Amino acid sequence: MNGNTPYAGLPGETGAGQRAAADVPDLSSAQKRLLHRDVSRIAARTREFLPNEYVVDADISSGMTGPEVTVAVRPPVGHAVSAGFTPDLEEAAAAEEVITADERDEVARGLAASAALQVKQAISNNVRPTGK
Repeated sequence: MNGNTPYAGLPGETGAGQRAAADVPDLSSAQKRLLHRDVSRIAARTREFLPNEYVVDADISSGMTGPEVTVAVRPPVGHAVSAGFTPDLEEAAAAEEVITADERDEVARGLAASAALQVKQAISNNVRPTGK
């Protein structure tokens, strides 16, 4: 029964729990450029929402199901926050963008809000309220 699952592997080729190379989609050069451009746009949009003290970075890596995108924000105090997702390459094959403008804005706003909340939580105990 386990031989019927995609996680059983192929004897001599693919280990158990690993995906066969044919199952992982390859990006064309154009798709790679579009993905890098869109990820850079997410990072730039996130920087627009935050002061210069926040460090924003983005990364594209190869995952089990294809490329994985991670955008992270390091606030001046508090914990770093990140958003990671796998873009849908099939829908983006004929499009001008891999990650839509709405998705980019949503990720950027969420990261900026989460980073600001981390700062607020980190300094909330050290600041006396001005009024009650």
